[in-house]
Amino acid sequence: MSKTEKFWDSASKNYDKTEERFEYIHNKSRENTKRYLKDSDTVLDYGCGTGTASCQFSGLVKEIHAIDISSKMIEIANEKAAASKIENVRFEQSDIFDKKYSNESYDVILALNMLHTVTSPRDMMRRINELLKPEGVFISVTPCLRQKMSFLVNLQIQLVRVLCKTGLIPIPIRRITSSEVDDLLEIAEFQTVESEEIYKGASSYFVVVKKLRKT
Repeated sequence: MSKTEKFWDSASKNYDKTEERFEYIHNKSRENTKRYLKDSDTVLDYGCGTGTASCQFSGLVKEIHAIDISSKMIEIANEKAAASKIENVRFEQSDIFDKKYSNESYDVILALNMLHTVTSPRDMMRRINELLKPEGVFISVTPCLRQKMSFLVNLQIQLVRVLCKTGLIPIPIRRITSSEVDDLLEIAEFQTVESEEIYKGASSYFVVVKKLRKT
């Protein structure tokens, strides 16, 4: 088991509680996302965490494949789905680079609040482009840790950065901006459909892009 997986397994116990302070951003982002989901869609929720978003979206789409590298996160997600009797979401401990995921197999791919933690954002964007069907939709929400935030959130981010440098948090926490997200999407040859800066104590960037159909 990698250090990253161990970290997220440990974080899973209090994950939902720690995210409550950003509930306005999460709710706003999910409501925005729902406008792009259709009952015929096959969706990949990459970095699904404890499965809250996938469970909320389940009634709007055909099926959701929800993946996370943390087995403990997946356990909690499965418990949520079972409690709500959701049958069209498959939670699995996995990574988006696994070869079992076929190119051009998803109508929609979600990456909610995780782009700032991945090892190689460019590689991730390319992989998402590969997995999307032509004219498929990618929806991302990213905390922008170099933009506006409250004093308290800023103090917490500074503490996290120190813990990252000492190795106590074994994941990269990037201080990314919305313009840098746009640059990554452009390099991966996506076309922007909608974007919105959402703020409630911290800045978060909601963006919807479409995979261009090759001529």
